[in-house]
Amino acid sequence: MNDISNINKDGLPSTKSLIKATVAAMAASAVILVSAILPAEYGIDPTGMGKALGLNVLNQANASEAETTPVISQPVNLLGGADSPVWKGAAAPRTNTMTLTLLPRQGAEIKSPMDAGDNFVFNWKTDGGLVYFDMHGEPPNPAKDEFTSYWIGKDQQQASGHFTAPFEGTHGWYWQNTGATPVTITLTTNGFYGDLYMP
Repeated sequence: MNDISNINKDGLPSTKSLIKATVAAMAASAVILVSAILPAEYGIDPTGMGKALGLNVLNQANASEAETTPVISQPVNLLGGADSPVWKGAAAPRTNTMTLTLLPRQGAEIKSPMDAGDNFVFNWKTDGGLVYFDMHGEPPNPAKDEFTSYWIGKDQQQASGHFTAPFEGTHGWYWQNTGATPVTITLTTNGFYGDLYMP
């Protein structure tokens, strides 16, 4: 015959049995805390069980890892210095749109004089034809063939992006029509830069 003294009339455990189960769970939790968690996490071993079970090694490994791992902090620059997310321009931003038409196999450039740090957002697109392009820059008074290419593409119809001049000089694009029919390119720029021109 089953013992039903711990079950009430609704078929649920009695208050007395719930209290006993709660006390037992708390006692088991306290034993686990003292014998396993404190030695492994904090190196505190009042019962000696952590050492006997080899749990103290875990705390020593965590401590040595913390000593050898450098703490890297990123200072917040509130004064607008070189690392500031705010770039301050001396002049108002400008917007330009230029078009050029290239005959088959013809190439041409559009450039702008820029100081280091000047920047713009750009978009160029063709009227459907494909072009080769080289976005590049050169310092003032460059030697022959002295330039830096930033982005080169073949058989393209458009490109968009944001550009920041890495050095003082002229920066822009060279396009070449790779097709058999004329291609018109429309360039739109917005930002801080000098006058756009075709050399």
